[in-house]
Amino acid sequence: MSLIDPDDTTPLLRDDASSEDSQDEDYKSRWRSIRVMYFTMFLSSVGFTIVITSLWPYLQKVDSSADASFLGWMVAAYSLGQMVASPLFGLWSNHRPRRESLVCSIFINLAANIYYAYAYLPKTNNKYHMLMSRAFVGFGAGNVAVVRSYVAGATSLKERTGAMANMSACQALGFILGPALQACLSFIGENGVTVKFLDLQLNMYTTPALLAAAFGLVNILLVLLVLKEHCVNEDGKHIRSINYTSEERVDVLDECVETIDQAAVVTSNVLFFIVMFIFAVFETIATPLSMDMFAWTRKEAVLYNGIIMVGIGFQSILVFLAVKAAALKFGDRPVLLAGFFIIFCGFIVLLPWGNHFPKIQWADLKNNSLASQVSEGTLFSNGTVEPTGCPYEQTWCQYTPAIYLAQYISSDFLIGVGYPACNVMSYTLYSKILGPKPQGVYMGWLTASGSGARTLGPVFVSHVYTLLGPRWAFSLICGMVVMAVILLISAYHRLIAFSVRHGRIVE
Repeated sequence: MSLIDPDDTTPLLRDDASSEDSQDEDYKSRWRSIRVMYFTMFLSSVGFTIVITSLWPYLQKVDSSADASFLGWMVAAYSLGQMVASPLFGLWSNHRPRRESLVCSIFINLAANIYYAYAYLPKTNNKYHMLMSRAFVGFGAGNVAVVRSYVAGATSLKERTGAMANMSACQALGFILGPALQACLSFIGENGVTVKFLDLQLNMYTTPALLAAAFGLVNILLVLLVLKEHCVNEDGKHIRSINYTSEERVDVLDECVETIDQAAVVTSNVLFFIVMFIFAVFETIATPLSMDMFAWTRKEAVLYNGIIMVGIGFQSILVFLAVKAAALKFGDRPVLLAGFFIIFCGFIVLLPWGNHFPKIQWADLKNNSLASQVSEGTLFSNGTVEPTGCPYEQTWCQYTPAIYLAQYISSDFLIGVGYPACNVMSYTLYSKILGPKPQGVYMGWLTASGSGARTLGPVFVSHVYTLLGPRWAFSLICGMVVMAVILLISAYHRLIAFSVRHGRIVE
């Protein structure tokens, strides 16, 4: 049974309030600040997804020596930076005003996006410049831990699931807008225009990163001008904390001596790791998989995958509506379990089958009349011929059946339902398990576990996919989902709210 008041019928992106609270200035200030955190999460999501579909073709353009395995490291660099930064920003936010860590992290993110836009400029080692820029973008994104801890600390237990769902909805909106903007900007083309006095090429690869930097500037202004520090107990009453700066009278919570269930904390981190690992695999492999299986060009892959991700993002918002209603009726843990089952179905659908095989690149080159007249380097440099299909270096292309477009879209749909449900339920449960104590460091570890997954996931899938193909890659993911379900069921009775565990609230 859910811990949320059964009379709570708050729509998504609207916040609970009693008639008395709605007149209270602290209440209004608290929710204005929470909405700034929603917007910060939204912009963080935009900043990541706005380049994700063009990452692979941009990498190929600036450095022809980069392969699909290096793409795994490119995607992982973002998460590795976030993994390192999250506990640090979380610790900082526990002892200093959150405005400091937020402004610092957003500025790092802004500068790193500009660095990414200039990654083509060095004469050599361009792929390593791209790698470093993505690592710094990820380091700046470590502020997700601060955002989550702020929202957890500034909401009552009754408000928590709704606020977390709202935050996830904002994240999903960013997930929509990022690929949509990338798809729109793809019409600028690979050459674009050059701003000579800045020595800057504005094309379909660099413009999205610069736009993300502009969003970062807007975010900094909002944090500086609107954000106030607030902390409430599980009943919604203000309590004093190092971050709370209001001079109004507050009710001080008696020192809480109850302990946090560390086994539940570890289990939640492991489950969140698996959820993020699975989605990291999905988002990393989408572009190379579609180029290999459907013989899409780089521009087509960016455009079509951008459109698909926009669809998944819209779908995710509907899922958050459903998750909020389902959590009210069935509770958080059953919704999490159902999400894992849907993800499992999504990857089962994606397994190759049938007698149709993917188009091989070497066949194009062998049969092309230009092949005897020009070198392979010329084919790439003049832009007139771009080999499409599955690279002949990937030997599995010759014996592994192709994945049909209908399979790909069906899998996208199922994963687009299961992932957001698992994501929001994972950290909603986690924040309830932690209770009223400061959550900055704990949320930092949760974000670090997710970042660790997004570091290892791309590396794992890029190597397994390149060497063994999609059948092995997706079968192993199915095995991970089964392990997550077993772990969730075994720890089911411990994944309960702090107040329920200590008898203050009856579940």
